Amino acid sequence: MARLLAIDPGRSKCGLVLCELNRRRVIDGLVLPVDSVLHQIQRWSDEEPISSVLLGNGTCSADWEQRLCPLLPVELVEERGTTLRARARYWTLRPPRGWRRLLPEGLRLPPLDLDAFAALVMLEDHLGVTLDWPDPLRNGHAP
Repeated sequence: MARLLAIDPGRSKCGLVLCELNRRRVIDGLVLPVDSVLHQIQRWSDEEPISSVLLGNGTCSADWEQRLCPLLPVELVEERGTTLRARARYWTLRPPRGWRRLLPEGLRLPPLDLDAFAALVMLEDHLGVTLDWPDPLRNGHAP
């Protein structure tokens, strides 16, 4: 099973999405402080190898590329516009309920950080497919 990791890098936190390419589905997605990212990547790699990393070419990407290159093959991908698109993608995966469904789409704000969804958008753009993410809020925590 080929696994691919996408990272939306930042100064204080990063969005990570790990996917299984053969099944076109997300295995896990998290938003982590920068000092926890390498540990999480190692944990995922210990479970099963990760074939490569897609890294957003925006904030702090050069620093992250240096950190990741000794561990895994890294490919820089376009990150421009992913934050707004991440909001729309969030609502496709978690349709609004209750009073939120009454709001116009442009006024709906997701109740969590969207960095993992930005990584998802970058990954889907790169692959040219829409990935299935069965439960983006698994185990009661938001990515």
